[in-house]
Amino acid sequence: MEIKLDYNRRKTSAVQVGNIFLGSDYPIRVQTMANTSTNDIDASVEQARRCIEAGAELLRFTTQGLREVESLKEIHAQVLTAVPLVADVHFQADVADAAAKVVEAVRINPGNYSKDASKLEERFVHLLDICRKHDTAIRIGVNHGSLSERMLDKYGDTPQGMVESVMEFLRIAVDNEFNDIVISVKASNTRVMVDTVRLLVKTMNKEHMAFPLHLGVTEAGEGEDGRIKSAVGIGALLAEGIGDTIRVSLSEAPENEIPVAQELVDYFADEDSIRYDGSVSAEVLDNIGGGAEIRYTSYEEDWETFALQAAAECGRLLWEYKATELTLVNPNFTENKLNFLSKDILQAARVRIYKTEYISCPGCGRTMFNLEETIHRVKEATGHLTGLKIAVMGCIVNGPGEMADADYGYVGAGRDRISLYRGKECVLKNIPQEEAVEQLLALIENDKSKI
Repeated sequence: MEIKLDYNRRKTSAVQVGNIFLGSDYPIRVQTMANTSTNDIDASVEQARRCIEAGAELLRFTTQGLREVESLKEIHAQVLTAVPLVADVHFQADVADAAAKVVEAVRINPGNYSKDASKLEERFVHLLDICRKHDTAIRIGVNHGSLSERMLDKYGDTPQGMVESVMEFLRIAVDNEFNDIVISVKASNTRVMVDTVRLLVKTMNKEHMAFPLHLGVTEAGEGEDGRIKSAVGIGALLAEGIGDTIRVSLSEAPENEIPVAQELVDYFADEDSIRYDGSVSAEVLDNIGGGAEIRYTSYEEDWETFALQAAAECGRLLWEYKATELTLVNPNFTENKLNFLSKDILQAARVRIYKTEYISCPGCGRTMFNLEETIHRVKEATGHLTGLKIAVMGCIVNGPGEMADADYGYVGAGRDRISLYRGKECVLKNIPQEEAVEQLLALIENDKSKI
């Protein structure tokens, strides 16, 4: 059965963020997040300029306290005419209030923005009033594993809980006639991410809401694995017309994320380049081992482009047709290389697991160790552990929660200090970084010996 996908972009309201608009008929915007210390103004400005030169249309900075707000104010002054800046705020409502007076957008996480339900509406309305006065947009960002205890008790760590965390805030915003809101619901598990976004769209439609969406697979990792995982999740939704701004979260320099994200945007924005125009074709073969097989044919000559496009297209097809097999055909590459890519796409879609799965954050100003170097060391030590999911997280803000899908976690606990987790349980606290990889391997091997 040869297949052809129809592309119709979801209609949303338009949101102004500084000098650009998101949603509606505006282009899908590409963004990233700085990984410098926000208080290191010179380094932050220099990194911002590299990201802008690479094509970033929005740039986010971690803003954990009022000191970072003051630093962000200075960074903003130096890159004001280039791109809108977004303050990434966790835990402290007063920090979000202050940041909203300084930059074009503020990202808040409902899971830790207000833990007291009785005060939630009052605190959020206060932020809405500040944003209205200063023409500041809001991103409501919910990540898998970072739900409030109240939501966890009611829904568990589920797509429904993530969606309800968003909707609680959206209903307040609508009641107060505040519409400059963008939403993200992310997970490192591509299936959770896609299912949650689909459920959110369905729920908003029922309540006559059309807020634009920010897409991303959080903690996607680095290298080709991170790119493929991001393309599978983001591509599955872009193919359905969902998504108004995207970030490809890689454990690399943030400027490396931009060309990957732009490739995905361009691929789905140009309807003539997809929809199987003769250079690319796909078919579904039913009843292969109880499932289905997707055969994807392309004549793309650049490997990186081909891998990204194949992952983006196959993400949706694997889920829609419940496929368990994937065959890639391209006369420009060896069969062996294509087979490895097929397996990587199937793993990224959580259809089959062929090797160790790594969940690693992209790092930010809260990270206090060399993340990229550490990821490579962890991979070298654990690459033989097929089937295990291992997380490498820069700090405790997102680490323990957002690596909830992992079997083991390596989490920054302070400057050159690491805590090790078994699932959600912290088993070793604040150990020296130079010992942490060896201790992680010993923990895993010890657990294996007890089975």
